[in-house]
Amino acid sequence: MTVLTARALNRALLARQMLLERAAVPVPDALERMGGLQAQYAPSMYIGLWTRLADLDRSSVTRLLEERAVVQATVLRGTIHLVSRADFWPFVEAVRQTRVRPDPEQVADVEAVAKLLAQGPMRRTEIDPSVRQRIHLYLDLVRVPPSGTWARRRADVYGLAEDWIGPPAVDLAEARELLVRRYLGAFGPAHRSEIANWAGLPVDAISAVLGRLELRRFADERGRELVDLPDAPLPDPQTPAPVRFLPTWDAALLVHARRTLILPEEHRTKIFHMRMPQSIGTFLVDGQVAGTWAVKGDRVSWTAFEPLPDRVRDEVDAEAGLLGAFHV
Repeated sequence: MTVLTARALNRALLARQMLLERAAVPVPDALERMGGLQAQYAPSMYIGLWTRLADLDRSSVTRLLEERAVVQATVLRGTIHLVSRADFWPFVEAVRQTRVRPDPEQVADVEAVAKLLAQGPMRRTEIDPSVRQRIHLYLDLVRVPPSGTWARRRADVYGLAEDWIGPPAVDLAEARELLVRRYLGAFGPAHRSEIANWAGLPVDAISAVLGRLELRRFADERGRELVDLPDAPLPDPQTPAPVRFLPTWDAALLVHARRTLILPEEHRTKIFHMRMPQSIGTFLVDGQVAGTWAVKGDRVSWTAFEPLPDRVRDEVDAEAGLLGAFHV
């Protein structure tokens, strides 16, 4: 098998995540290309789209939420994601077996909440505290705008997914195949264990899906088999990578994508640690995290982990200025 270097895998990830060049595609299409977008903090999903899409307007994202073309909900790994309407039910059905069943003593409380939600969306504080923390494990819920938007950042208004976008119409095999294709299209080539880590499914379940798909196969520098979609992009490893700013929670930095070295291991604890589980905003130089950023007043300030050449500093300043203009 062809061996893919870490740099080759890095450029593949950047291309698929639209971080080599901003894409001129609709937001729902972008979300499908990137395997959904983590959205625990509402502004992060706007910034995650801005850094990947050409001429993104914040109001257009909010409008798509209101029009139900995109959905904000707890989807993968018990985590809030922004996904296209078309991907919502397949993602939910693919991982449903990983959700817990209500404690027998809580069944009545869950059923009571479901009946109330059937009458319309509810604020989180209106839900019985005994089930509030785990309600998303028991019921298929969406976050109803304007909650969870740039203007109103707390995603604390819940609605029943079936009422919001209609009932599911996909079986388990189809759902899991779509989920795996989305991962490989967004993060591949990848080892099956990495797909399982991202999806929150057992490796055996992922292996069963891979056995049904047409795939191409590679090896990484450690000799592990990597699988990929037949026509997914594999840019030249020497392809230049522009400076890009990433929000908190960006999935490209999580452990399932370690093979790409987008987040050098010596810097991982600077971004993710126990006292800062929400992570921190980062920026990329030549396809790797090179520092952090934060909004201060009306501008974006940044700090590099190591000294940068003047030319690169100018590029970081320019991109920070664009993000600052988007942010205000």
